[in-house]
Amino acid sequence: MSAGDSGRRRTQNGQTVRRAEDAGTDIEVRPATAADEIAVLNLIEELFDPPGSRPPNYSRDRSSTGFRAAVEGADADILLAVRDDHAIGLASVYADIQSIRYGKRCWLQDLIVSQEQRSTGVGAALLAEASDWARAHGCTHLELASGAGRKDAHRFYLREGMSQSYNFQLWLG
Repeated sequence: MSAGDSGRRRTQNGQTVRRAEDAGTDIEVRPATAADEIAVLNLIEELFDPPGSRPPNYSRDRSSTGFRAAVEGADADILLAVRDDHAIGLASVYADIQSIRYGKRCWLQDLIVSQEQRSTGVGAALLAEASDWARAHGCTHLELASGAGRKDAHRFYLREGMSQSYNFQLWLG
C-alpha cells in the first residue's frame, strides 16, 4: 500500500474497505454493488482505448451479466476505487482454480484506473486490496494477463513486485 495509508474500516453493511490518502486526496476501495453497474461498465470500456482493443463479440449485455455474476458470487468480486463519490478504478478478482502445482489461484481479470487518475496511487491501492482479497479467499498467488502493448502497465506490475510471464489466448466462437 502506498505511503499515507490510513488502513481499513468496516462500513455499515459490514464490507471491508481500504482508505488511502495520496497527494492529499482520499481514495476508498470497496466491493462494488449492483448500484455501481453503469460506472463499472464505463470503466471496463476504457480498456478498449489504445493500446487496448475491444474484445471479439463484445456486448454490453454480456458485460452486465458478468458484472452481476462477480458482484453476487462467493468466489469473485469487483473492487471499486472511489474518490469524491466518483468511480475512478476497479479490479475484478476471481478465486478460480485449484492448481496441482501452485495451489488456489486468484485471477485478476481487469485492473483499470481512469486516465486522469493514473500515477496517483489508485492502481497500487487496488492491487493491494486485490492481494488482500485473494489471501482472504485462500489463494496462494495472484495472476493476470496484460496485453503486449501495455508497457506502462507492465512497468507498474514489475514495480509492485510481480514477476513477468507469458500468457496465450484462444477465442472460442
